[in-house]
Amino acid sequence: MSLEILTAFFGWSAIINYTILLVWFLAFTLVHNWVYNIHTMWFDMTIEKFDYTHYISMAFFKLLIFVFNITPYLVLKFIV
Repeated sequence: MSLEILTAFFGWSAIINYTILLVWFLAFTLVHNWVYNIHTMWFDMTIEKFDYTHYISMAFFKLLIFVFNITPYLVLKFIV
């Protein structure tokens, strides 16, 4: 596997993961009550705990994107 293919892989992976994060954020903000009602059918939680869980999860997902997609992409761009 060449470095150009690996660089493209990490670049597209970052774009796809950020798209997933954007859809998650939009669903969370635009249809908040609907998503909350669905989650409370499965889990017993308050709205504060629901919001906290989603904000922390989005932050963790964003951190994972930086560590596993953006950083290798930038390193490979510096090498190539």
